Amino acid sequence: MTSLSLVLRHPTLRLIFMALLALGALNASIYPYQSLVAIDRIGLSKPMFSLVLVLASITAVTSSVLAGIVGDQRGNRRRIALIAALASLGGLSLMLVMPGPIAVVLTHGVLLPVASSLYGQLFALAGLATPAGENRDGVQGALRSAMSVSFLVMLLFWTVGFGAGIDVMAVYLSAGLASLGLVCLIALYWPRDGAADFRDAPSGLNLAQAFKEIAHPHVVLRLLLLGAISATGVLYMVLTALIFDASALRDASDASLYIGLVAGWEVPCLLLLPRLAGRFRRSTMLAAGSAIYTLHLLAMPWLCDSPLIWVMPLVAGIGGTAIIALPIGYYQDLMAGRPGTAGAMLALQKLVSDVLAAAAFAVGTSFGGYEAVAVIGSAMALCGGLGLAWADRHHRLPPV
Repeated sequence: MTSLSLVLRHPTLRLIFMALLALGALNASIYPYQSLVAIDRIGLSKPMFSLVLVLASITAVTSSVLAGIVGDQRGNRRRIALIAALASLGGLSLMLVMPGPIAVVLTHGVLLPVASSLYGQLFALAGLATPAGENRDGVQGALRSAMSVSFLVMLLFWTVGFGAGIDVMAVYLSAGLASLGLVCLIALYWPRDGAADFRDAPSGLNLAQAFKEIAHPHVVLRLLLLGAISATGVLYMVLTALIFDASALRDASDASLYIGLVAGWEVPCLLLLPRLAGRFRRSTMLAAGSAIYTLHLLAMPWLCDSPLIWVMPLVAGIGGTAIIALPIGYYQDLMAGRPGTAGAMLALQKLVSDVLAAAAFAVGTSFGGYEAVAVIGSAMALCGGLGLAWADRHHRLPPV
């Protein structure tokens, strides 16, 4: 049985697959256009919108970590997930009914970031529900492909929709429908606390002990290394539009096509991930993935005007598969017995990668151009990959 067929036949894994489809559609509806809505339509100043993004980052990390720890402490994951889904529905409804500066701050700064904790919670549930003996990384790769599929489809939908004259505020309608789907899926199909067909034992740790566990040097080192690897993904999203816009031969539609092709190639690569499972360690595959991904990041500034640029999405899809799929299982083994906390580590990793990417962008553009940014980001990712492989050389972490 393939990982995808297992996911579609297993009730809990099928729920997670459907929820990630909805979450991908929600994200693709909102995040590419939030700056346009907030600044051009609602009238927020750029400094004010920057503060909203800072608030969103703080809220997302805090809510993800607390949701993971409390879920591990008490095992009430269904209730926590339902609260997160309702937060997104409430925020999107607010933007549809009463769009304005206050609604933007509440929705994009607080409610949607709280809802983003669902990503880690869904994979915490996946780690618990995957049957013993099954390829956990293959299952999680198949699950993650659902998010890539819906993100790509929704991105293409709105590209056509905006071309047909649909107003940008309509993205809150598609996002709201996706959020309503999330609420219904969780309310109806998430295994009720204590009634699941898998064991979800409380951690027995209080809040201080749980935070101390996260702050252990053994964990923090790997968090920083994985953050350095995933910073390339942040830089890719930042650089693509800028590089294509600066080109004499490319425009915004080319940038959208490039991003869509990268997302498209991630899907088959995620589904093929199980074929490598069991042959290499996660840290080895992450190091290799980061090396492959940097090829696409380095190539963008130099090949943008060449037809060869359209080969790079395949390279990005191959390397990016390891970067987006493998950290999930890596943290679950690193934080064994704490699936919620392991899921929350993904939010902490995103914070690290955002900070490192911002630093690489600031340094690179201060003395060079986008090429310098790509070189700095690639060097950072390679150091992260090699450092991770070195850090795990004596640790008996399970192979993929």
